Amino acid sequence: MDSQKEALQRIISTLANKNDEIQNFIDTLNHTLKGVQENSSNILSELDEEFDSLYSILDEVKESMVNSIKQEQARKSQELQTESCSVTQARVQWCLWIQVILLPQPPGKLGLQSQISQCNNALENSEELLEFATRSLDIKEPEEFSKAARQIKDRVTMASAFRLSLKPKVSDNMTHLMVDFSQERQMLQTLKFLPVPKAPEIDPVECLVADNSVTVAWRMPEEDNKIDHFILEHRKTNFDGLPRVKDERCWEIIDNIKGTEYTLSGLKFDSKYMNFRVRACNKAVAGEYSDPVTLETKALNFNLDNSSSHLNLKVEDTCVEWDPTGGKGQESKIKGKENKGSVHVTSLKKHTRSGTPSPKRTSVGSRPPAVRGSRDRFTGESYTVLGDTAIESGQHYWEVKAQKDCKSYSVGVAYKTLGKFDQLGKTNTSWCIHVNNWLQNTFAAKHNNKVKALDVTVPEKIGVFCDFDGGQLSFYDANSKQLLYSFKTKFTQPLLPGFMVWCGGLSLSTGMQVPSAVRTLQKSENGMTGSASSLNNVVTQ
Repeated sequence: MDSQKEALQRIISTLANKNDEIQNFIDTLNHTLKGVQENSSNILSELDEEFDSLYSILDEVKESMVNSIKQEQARKSQELQTESCSVTQARVQWCLWIQVILLPQPPGKLGLQSQISQCNNALENSEELLEFATRSLDIKEPEEFSKAARQIKDRVTMASAFRLSLKPKVSDNMTHLMVDFSQERQMLQTLKFLPVPKAPEIDPVECLVADNSVTVAWRMPEEDNKIDHFILEHRKTNFDGLPRVKDERCWEIIDNIKGTEYTLSGLKFDSKYMNFRVRACNKAVAGEYSDPVTLETKALNFNLDNSSSHLNLKVEDTCVEWDPTGGKGQESKIKGKENKGSVHVTSLKKHTRSGTPSPKRTSVGSRPPAVRGSRDRFTGESYTVLGDTAIESGQHYWEVKAQKDCKSYSVGVAYKTLGKFDQLGKTNTSWCIHVNNWLQNTFAAKHNNKVKALDVTVPEKIGVFCDFDGGQLSFYDANSKQLLYSFKTKFTQPLLPGFMVWCGGLSLSTGMQVPSAVRTLQKSENGMTGSASSLNNVVTQ
């Protein structure tokens, strides 16, 4: 019968697991379908934007080229007009020389228009006039004729019009029109989609979890020079193995990672694990996600136990503050309400025949309200509060920071059996370091009502390292990681973080891994004497 029950139980468990797998698969399909719809819409939108951008570039190039052609046209027209004016002036000058040589009337006695007109006529009939001048020259001696002819030749050849080149300097070719679009046309015809990047591969061996930081490393399955950047996603979880589609926390995204490694620092490890996945992106599209990797990020997380604190302590999660009116104020309120209730009941007795108060009235006066004054875990001068999580094994670390004006406080650990009147360090079930800033400044380690003065400066923040299995409790300067003091003993019961505060306040930082510097120091400090030997010869308080 028992074997049948066990077999049936295994079958039920298998069916439940299969049901979870099927549900997970359906959720994955729905998520993928939603992703396909969103990605296709995004790709169409991006494609329209790319082509609009390409059209805009072509329009800009066209406008630039049109402006260049118009500018060259204007420049060449201007040069041709200038050259035409130069030729016209040379022609006028030439005609004036012809007039001087051939016409009997001096040019100075005529107007400019008349001179130009006569010069044009003279130029048209220059051959006849030259022949007429040769015949009419009254030069009888050959030497005088040669001299006159030489003077005319020299004066004409020295004129700028005579040396003017009659070939245009500007051609009718438009250099900016010489554009070959064949290569661009071929490139546009071969335009195609970029391939979707393949999924990267996260290497768990190369990933590192230390000092509340996580370094994730990955690689591409094959080289891809089109990759522009990577997107890393992470989330905290308390489930081991593959991440679930429906988890209690959403993925957090880190975009635009240029390398194949990324470090998340300053984390609070308030969960047992973290899931990681990464995808590659080119200029057009993001690729598939890598296979997710789950890394363990276990650390001690605890809050202050409000139910265990002294009445004069105001406790909120990871903060505790001295409240001198806490207990008395609450007690006076309770007593006031109780007295009021008793008076009300007495008056009812006087007005009833049987002398028995009404049950409804009695319940109001006799039921005390659930207020903070009902706590009695610590009392007297034991201004103590404990953590709400016990330490039963392993190595753990947390940090404590005191307010600047705090007059007295202690930081340490204690067994659950710590008495309600006991103070940290004054019993054989508690270990601590104590800071006193009232009347005189002292800094000491305490255990079993023995004190060891510490000749070091009180740090701004104290780090507490507890190695339950190794029987070691060490205190550090949380900033410099300087060792302040170390107890060596054997813990026989579960430990609770313990705190005492008077006239001030403390704040905690939990969810922290043991820092690498502390681990290194612990290896070198394993030979340190323990609390029993180091505090045996100290006078008790």
